[in-house]
Amino acid sequence: MDRIDEDKPLDRRAVIGFLAKAGVGAAAFLCGGAGVANAVLEPAPAGSAAPGGSGPVPGYDWTKHRWGFGVDATRCIGCLRCAVACKQENNVAFDPHHFRTWVERYAYVDGSDKPLIDSQADPANIAAAGRPDNYRFDNRYAEVKVDKAFFVPKLCNHCTRPACVQVCPTGATYKSVDGAVLIDHDYCIGCRYCIQACPYGARFFNEERQVTDKCTWCYHRITKAMMPACVEVCPASARIFGDLNNPHSAISEFIHENRVEVLRPETGNGPNVFYVGIDKEVN
Repeated sequence: MDRIDEDKPLDRRAVIGFLAKAGVGAAAFLCGGAGVANAVLEPAPAGSAAPGGSGPVPGYDWTKHRWGFGVDATRCIGCLRCAVACKQENNVAFDPHHFRTWVERYAYVDGSDKPLIDSQADPANIAAAGRPDNYRFDNRYAEVKVDKAFFVPKLCNHCTRPACVQVCPTGATYKSVDGAVLIDHDYCIGCRYCIQACPYGARFFNEERQVTDKCTWCYHRITKAMMPACVEVCPASARIFGDLNNPHSAISEFIHENRVEVLRPETGNGPNVFYVGIDKEVN
């Protein structure tokens, strides 16, 4: 898969210009805070669209979409192709500790009601992979009776009320009208408040660039009517993506046909990644 440079997925000045047309002050936007988050969440009024469509991406109207993501843990086989594809697509460092999306393994061994949990960042799995650009789960349970085991893909939940947006002091982390939570690295000062605020561990710090990073649902792809890289390469169709405004989209049908749940609903963040096939130990 060819790499696509996503260092600057959006032009922040274009966003500010768009918000100015919509009646939101640029100075207020750059200051961050809950009031700004609410302003960004509100759809732009009619007639305020930028050339080629509403929003900062030419030809893409972000008022017409509301993106959502689904994960079917009963289908995930733990192949980790999603993690590799994400790194290739988004120029994430090929090491075992920096991921925009990752997979956890939950195993209930005989006689225990609590799962043993590991991911590709576990030292034994790193050793089994053999090199930093390869990821796999080891065979540690080959000689153990396992009552139940499953894999859980994880990523940024692109929350409806994201704590990361509320704590960002510069407005670098913001929520777009179509539901995606994004980072403008030109404005990120590397304070890491967002990393501390995220209850899902979905953010990491890029030491080389001195900025935070996370999953964007491959925003540079979905605004061009393409699927996120992880969804595209999944051989088991465990990842589902689409427009929640379209009742016939893959994600709308996934939610309609299954009893879905979200991770840590008690936080009040309102996640927009919907799961099936997990249990109460997954958070």
